[in-house]
Amino acid sequence: MSYLSIKHVDKVYPNGFCAVKDFNLEVDQHDFVVIVGPSGCGKSTMLRMISGLESITEGEMILEDKKINQFSPKDRDIAMVFQNYALYPHMSVYDNIGFSLLVRKKNRRTVHEKVMNASKIVEISDDQLKRKPTQLSGGQRQRVALGRTIARDAKLFLMDEPLSNLDAKLRGDMRVEIIELWRKYNQTIIYVSHDQVEAMTMATKIVLMNNGVIEQVGAPNHVYNHPETLFAATFLGTPQINLIPGKIENGCFENEFFSISLPEYKNVTNPNVLLGIRSENVSIVKEKEDFKVEVDYVEYLGAKSIVHGMLGETTVAINTKEDVFDSKECKVKLNTSKIILFDVETSKAIRGDSNE
Repeated sequence: MSYLSIKHVDKVYPNGFCAVKDFNLEVDQHDFVVIVGPSGCGKSTMLRMISGLESITEGEMILEDKKINQFSPKDRDIAMVFQNYALYPHMSVYDNIGFSLLVRKKNRRTVHEKVMNASKIVEISDDQLKRKPTQLSGGQRQRVALGRTIARDAKLFLMDEPLSNLDAKLRGDMRVEIIELWRKYNQTIIYVSHDQVEAMTMATKIVLMNNGVIEQVGAPNHVYNHPETLFAATFLGTPQINLIPGKIENGCFENEFFSISLPEYKNVTNPNVLLGIRSENVSIVKEKEDFKVEVDYVEYLGAKSIVHGMLGETTVAINTKEDVFDSKECKVKLNTSKIILFDVETSKAIRGDSNE
């Protein structure tokens, strides 16, 4: 039995707009689930429905064998970290961390013990406990918001883009700290983000959303390597997956520039496809190439470079350690075992015979 079970949940607003449609998800205890997707896809709405801040139009949610649809937020025993931290500016950091415990009528000794324990975990000093949130930096305020959540000792922790207001370096540091806290204290976390790096590095399970529906659910490496739709393939990965148009007939992919044998796709009925392959699976070679690309520009990233080139009117990105700065043309070979074909009409990945 899943720790949290979400079944056929819809959210329709009075004006008829459907923000979330037929959302189904099973969350196991100690999971770190990241709901990821572009702005407006419904991920934050889904999180607010789990917390009880938004009502559910249809469906049900079951947490630890209890249906929580009609429970108020305070009765769900769920803690939430908001994007804007949601700290009380007139209260000290100490009181901000302990406030939800006082609301739940915990005695002062218990509140003090939990506040001090939480502040130690997130490295808030005694001096900072006495300050007001406005006297802290963005990173320190984020620690306070996390400390308040940890002090709750709730059944489920929700985080709504908690790092989006931080600079790049601090965001990376806080990401590591959140992962360490999750590993050490075994919480169950559902985390919303539009940042694919956060999703790939933090999650045990990714829920990829688009236009209010789930595109794919799975472990980060599985969703990355085995996308089920064009959206899943293009949303995850930097640079974006290479997509080369062509036709597949009798197990042979071809277009005007090259042909390549893909016997596992010999039974494909719709010939019009896109050949998908990620930049790290495209190699620059000296001979026996599959095709040549005209070099457009090169991104130097230290230990590696990203070569951006053109195959006719199609852009191709190549992740390489080769020195190609003075090259106008590159010979390229594809790792055929990493190729994914997508049906042009349905935008869905085509399952080859070897994958069935």
